[in-house]
Amino acid sequence: MIKTALISVSDKEGIVEFAKQLSKLGIKIISTGNTAKLLKQNKINVTLVSEVTKFPEMLDGRLKSLHPNIFAGILADRKKKKHMNELNKHGISTIDLVAVNFYPFEEIANKKAKLNDIIESIDIGGPSLVRAAAKNHRDVLVIVDPNDYSQIIEKIKNKKIDSDARMRLAAKAFLRTARYDTIIGRHFAENFLHDLFPDIYNLTFKKIQNLRYGENPDQRAAFYRSFSVRETCISTAKQLQGRELSYNNILDANDAFELVKDFDTPTAAVIKHTNPSGVASSDTIEDAYKKAHETDSKSAFGSVVALNKSCNAEIARMMKEVFVEVIICPKYENGALEILKSKTNLRLLETGPVVKDYGSPDMRKVAGGLLVQTRQTADLKEKDLKVVTKRKPTKEEIKAMIFAWKVNKHVKSNSIVLAKGNVTVGIGAGQMSRVDAVKLAVIKSLGKCDGSVMSSDAFFPFRDGVDEAAKAGVTAIIQPGGSIRDKEVIEAANEYNIAMVFTGIRLFRH
Repeated sequence: MIKTALISVSDKEGIVEFAKQLSKLGIKIISTGNTAKLLKQNKINVTLVSEVTKFPEMLDGRLKSLHPNIFAGILADRKKKKHMNELNKHGISTIDLVAVNFYPFEEIANKKAKLNDIIESIDIGGPSLVRAAAKNHRDVLVIVDPNDYSQIIEKIKNKKIDSDARMRLAAKAFLRTARYDTIIGRHFAENFLHDLFPDIYNLTFKKIQNLRYGENPDQRAAFYRSFSVRETCISTAKQLQGRELSYNNILDANDAFELVKDFDTPTAAVIKHTNPSGVASSDTIEDAYKKAHETDSKSAFGSVVALNKSCNAEIARMMKEVFVEVIICPKYENGALEILKSKTNLRLLETGPVVKDYGSPDMRKVAGGLLVQTRQTADLKEKDLKVVTKRKPTKEEIKAMIFAWKVNKHVKSNSIVLAKGNVTVGIGAGQMSRVDAVKLAVIKSLGKCDGSVMSSDAFFPFRDGVDEAAKAGVTAIIQPGGSIRDKEVIEAANEYNIAMVFTGIRLFRH
């Protein structure tokens, strides 16, 4: 039976109505600080924590509830005679319900507040109360989520608070305290340890949505967002229309948008199965999309499209004529939305202005563990290129090679990208041998690769890749270099009068 409730919340949503309902049921309410003040303003009878502890709140509110009169009342096992005798001996009453949420550390820390404000936003009493109540959940209801208030009131009214309900609330409470501590730990580790790879690597994510299924229909799935996101990305995008996103939609949209983020000029990317089928940069975003689509219009069927500039009416009219699963871009102009809304299943994602933050690491789950690495953010300028052949590349070839190299960063290895100007003409992705990646890129070009440049994500282990490139009419090659057969590869390029440059940067994306 619930006789006494302790309420102390930072998030005041729904708390007045909840407290009113508790009060109507004859439940005594204990509260602190601003919560108590709010409840009193709404004519709810409240007993201050200081009246229970016989000790004033002090240290600018740092110390309120941390007292045996509070914690003994929460932690006492009602089935143990010894515990109850000890409470009686010291004149301590039981507390049967704890409704607490925490100071908004996450919100304050993400605003890059002053260190003192961040420290003062670390809640001490709140997590302690929640842990105590969750530990003793057989006797104490613990509520950390305002969405649970109405449900709990109904259960109290109907006397249907079973052990399963108590366990679920306790599990939710422990997850909430774990998340809170992890957020604080991550903030201090990132800002004060100055160690990218600390011995203990805690992570916390919040669920955005359940998904219909995972990569395949027999797999269950959900989408979670990291607690600290400081860049424009798939996790912060808003869905404006269309069917629910699938697991694969999210993967493709992520890879597509991360690709176009690498470019400052208007750029469009068409993605299938996490690899680009076409990428283009141009003076206008509509021209970029047109050229990206034309790279491999066959593969573009059922694709995901990313733009790094606003989607306008002209692009919308072009997209209306083809089957696209998802479009992700910073903004949709009114005319574009009007045109695209007729395609009701088309998923439209809006990210807002592009903000880059490459400080956060890349992570990949493996069985029983986690791989963590810095993100590959290296940029490339003309001065970084080392010409290794007799013929030097032209200015036009250099421009095309740097474009192809940027795209190559986002193609699964082994990979080859063929480009003319700022447009891909053929992409060979995910091959077990490099020469097959070259052959695939040539096949995908549909005869358009004559006069193109070629980017390779890693060195050529044999000259056969260069031989195939020459047959296709490639005029210049950009690659990392570093093979024991570099000399023979360079000689092959010289035989065909192909210009070749080394970058010293490998672009593997496994």
